[in-house]
Amino acid sequence: MKSPRKFTGNALCLALLLGAGFLLTGCQMGSKPVFASLPDTSPDAAAPAAAPAAVQPGNKFQVGDLVTVNFSGLENTIPPHEERIKEDGTITLPLINQVKAVNQTPGELQRAIHDFYVPKYYRNITITVQSQNQYFYVGGEVKGANRYPYLGETTVLKAVQAAGDFTDFANKRKVRLTHGNGQTVIVNCLKAIEDTSLDLPVYPGDKIYVPRRLW
Repeated sequence: MKSPRKFTGNALCLALLLGAGFLLTGCQMGSKPVFASLPDTSPDAAAPAAAPAAVQPGNKFQVGDLVTVNFSGLENTIPPHEERIKEDGTITLPLINQVKAVNQTPGELQRAIHDFYVPKYYRNITITVQSQNQYFYVGGEVKGANRYPYLGETTVLKAVQAAGDFTDFANKRKVRLTHGNGQTVIVNCLKAIEDTSLDLPVYPGDKIYVPRRLW
């Protein structure tokens, strides 16, 4: 007959083994492996929606701007038409009378005038629209936010000075310059005062925005 001490030891070992097996089984049953989902590369998979492209307003005509319209490609020459945009936002052209010019870019106005003439009056005609007044725009924390005529080579600091200079709340380190093609650069005007190479050039149609300081 086995001794009680030996029996108790064997029983204890067996209980421990059974308990460990139960715990392992429970862990396997209760937890599931987590895998990162793979992208659907099948032909029917929908492509992710692309972010909408930013729309740039461009250099648009305003009331009072001087507009020159040139006509070419005709047997009979038509003299250029030069006119300032009237208060109602239009200019008046031969045969077609009033054409809306305000808030139109030169390219948009060219297409509109062409479509008025062709094919109703001419089979072929080439229209060229020029603006004698070109502008840049300054906004944000300046004393005179507005559009200003482009009179020749200018820079960010000169443009801000034309707008009455910075306000007391201006963040002069993060002045945003946006070109007509949509490209944006940040200009540190405090450094540009010391280093003129950092005072970037401004072109017609460019927009300068001076943000407000956070403190």
